[in-house]
Amino acid sequence: MSQYPTTEGEVRYKAPNTDKECKTWYKVVGDLKNSPNTPLIALHGGPGAGHEYLSSLIDLVERFGIPLVFYDQQGCGRSTHHRERLRDATFWTFGLFYGELDNLIDHLGIRERGFYLLGQSWGGMLAGSYASLRPTGLKKVVICGGPASFPLFIEGGKRLRAQLPPDIRDILEKGFQDGDLTNPEYERASQYFYKQFVCRLDPMPQPVKQAFANLEEDATAYHTMQGPSEIVVDGTLKDWDGSEASKNIVVETLLINGRYDEVSELCVEPWFRCIPKVKWVVFEQSSHMPHWEERERFMELVGTFLTKY
Repeated sequence: MSQYPTTEGEVRYKAPNTDKECKTWYKVVGDLKNSPNTPLIALHGGPGAGHEYLSSLIDLVERFGIPLVFYDQQGCGRSTHHRERLRDATFWTFGLFYGELDNLIDHLGIRERGFYLLGQSWGGMLAGSYASLRPTGLKKVVICGGPASFPLFIEGGKRLRAQLPPDIRDILEKGFQDGDLTNPEYERASQYFYKQFVCRLDPMPQPVKQAFANLEEDATAYHTMQGPSEIVVDGTLKDWDGSEASKNIVVETLLINGRYDEVSELCVEPWFRCIPKVKWVVFEQSSHMPHWEERERFMELVGTFLTKY
C-alpha cells in the first residue's frame, strides 16, 4: 500500500436527531486530487462492521488506477459511536447514513467530477437506496451481497439453514425460539453457519475477522437495525424493501453475490428486475465475501465495469 499516496482525515458531521458533535473518519488510497480517474467510495456492511474488511479493494488502485475512499460509518471504528442510542429507531435511519455520505463527498470535493459507489452487504442496501435518490455526481454503482428486500433475506436464510446438518439446524432453531444466543453450543452452530454462507476461507482473512471484532466492540447500530445476529432479525430493517425505489436508479449498476451467499439469489433478484441498467454476476466459489474468496476475478470484473465507457 505504501507505493500509493494514502491520506487519513476526519470531517465533522451534524447528524440528525442529536446535538452531539459527530465526526466521520476516512482514508483515501491513491491520488484523489490529480488522478484523471473517477474515485470509488466503499460502503461497508454491518451496519457497524467498519472499513477494514474491504481492504482488498486496494487492488483496484493498483490494477485500474481508481482512487479509493474508505470510511467508517457512524457508530463504528474511528468515527463517532452512539452507544446511548441502542434500539433508537429515530436515530438509526437511512437518512443518518445518506447525510454522512453526502457530507463526506462534499468535504472531499468530488461532487462535480463525479464518483462511483461500491456497497457490500448492508453497504449494498445503502448504495442502492442512495442511488435511487439520483444524487448529483454518481456515475456507477456496485452492489455486492446487498439484499433488495429484507423479508426475502429472512426467507432465504430459512432456506439456507434447512440445508445444514440436523444438529446444527436444531441448535440454531432452539436459539431462535428461546433467545439464548450466548451459550457455547449456539456460538459453535453460528460459526458453522458463517463458514458456509459468510466467508468460506479457512482461516478467514484478518480484515474479515476485524469486521466481527468491530461488531463485538460496538453492536449498537447492528442490534438496532438488524438484530442480535445474522439469523435472528428483529431490527428496524426487518420489513425494508428497496426494490420499488430502485426503479429510479439511472446509472449503470453491477450486482454481485456468491453461490453460497447468505444474501441469496432470492433477495438479489428484485434489484435485477427493477433497476433499468443492470448486470448480475454470481461467483460460483464464493459465499458473502467474493472480494476475498475469488479476489482476482472480483477485481477484474469490478475494475472493468467501472472503467469501461
